[in-house]
Amino acid sequence: MKTRDLAVICCLLWLGTAQCDSREPTGAAESYPLVNVGGIIEPYSSENTFNASSLSLFEGASRSMECRNVVHLNGSQWCSFVKATEDCRIGSGFIDYLQGAVCGFCHDLLPLAIVLYAVWLIYLFMFLGITAEKFFCPNLAAIATSLKLSHNVAGVTFLALGNGAPDLFSAMAAFSDARTASLAIGALFGAGIFVTTVVAGGVGLARPFTVASRPFLRDVTFYMAAVFWAFLVIYFGSIDLAQALGYLALYAVYVLVVIISSVIYQKGKNQPQTSLYNNHPEINGNDDEIPTLIRRPLEDTSEYQSLIESEESRSTKSILLDSLNPIDIQKWRRKHLPWKIFKCLKLPIEFLLLLCIPVVDFDQDDHNWKRPLNCLQIVTGSLVCILAFKSGYYGLLLIRGQYPVWAVVLVITIVLAAVIFFTTKK
Repeated sequence: MKTRDLAVICCLLWLGTAQCDSREPTGAAESYPLVNVGGIIEPYSSENTFNASSLSLFEGASRSMECRNVVHLNGSQWCSFVKATEDCRIGSGFIDYLQGAVCGFCHDLLPLAIVLYAVWLIYLFMFLGITAEKFFCPNLAAIATSLKLSHNVAGVTFLALGNGAPDLFSAMAAFSDARTASLAIGALFGAGIFVTTVVAGGVGLARPFTVASRPFLRDVTFYMAAVFWAFLVIYFGSIDLAQALGYLALYAVYVLVVIISSVIYQKGKNQPQTSLYNNHPEINGNDDEIPTLIRRPLEDTSEYQSLIESEESRSTKSILLDSLNPIDIQKWRRKHLPWKIFKCLKLPIEFLLLLCIPVVDFDQDDHNWKRPLNCLQIVTGSLVCILAFKSGYYGLLLIRGQYPVWAVVLVITIVLAAVIFFTTKK
């Protein structure tokens, strides 16, 4: 389940408990809300219990009711209503948060369930932040560096994809369910406004910077064009295939303009340097004319070899264990207690991500290549993807009615990891 759905459920439970508390019966004038059960209006009280016939009528009537009607029932009836109502069932996700809160806690402890869900929501946001900071953005930067893309081109392609991928998948999930389809447009515009106001303003306050005039004017022009186009679509209340393809074409034109602008800028930037080298041929001399202090070090560096054990001499087990350790011992000793507590909270997240996601780091000599860990990530990453997508639905499918998809993926990835392990170096 997405973090957005968890927040909505927390709000619904909070409102429901508030309404139930305000309707608490007192004294002899005890009254209970009326509920339509099998076409008959009957009052329900906390002392009443369901027999087999009344429970079946209750379940049959609740299938056609909306989940929000649970707030009109007594607390003892919430769990039965949520289990029997079709509208209360979650179509995706590994955890049924609504049923867990209503059936896992007694009615008086629902505020505790809301608090726990709020803490879990914060932890999920921390999970998302760690994934983006330490695993997603470094790999995008490595891809941009490998392709020799400029900062502008990388910003509007790979980094924009990383920034917009959560919104893309959230919108697709919202449109797939009629109950949340109306939230998709508001969430997209809300995210855009949040980024252009809160994020930009916060960065400006924390670290002032100078904006390049022409790229900024170019980006704002295309952004205003996209927003105006979306306004026209919402105003007329319909969108067809041509307009949908037009959105994609607008983004393609935007990327093309950024690439052309970057090429022109690089040519203009390199032109003075070329003329400078042409006017001063002595700068283009051979290696013998380079001062000794800036020459590359000699090949014979036996006297300066590191005392630390090299990667080649270490065992596969030690490399794997060190690679899976998310704690830097030297940094741990220097930090204070609050940092250590926060680090302990992040350890399960970082360990799980280290186990599944490889990270390329061009600042290191080996580009962060760890053969045992990277071969293991081929297996674990593939299994996590196939079992997490669609809540494991595709991973549990059977090929020809015999072989589960996850088992086939496991065998293929083990063979691939073995080939890479025995054909590469540590």
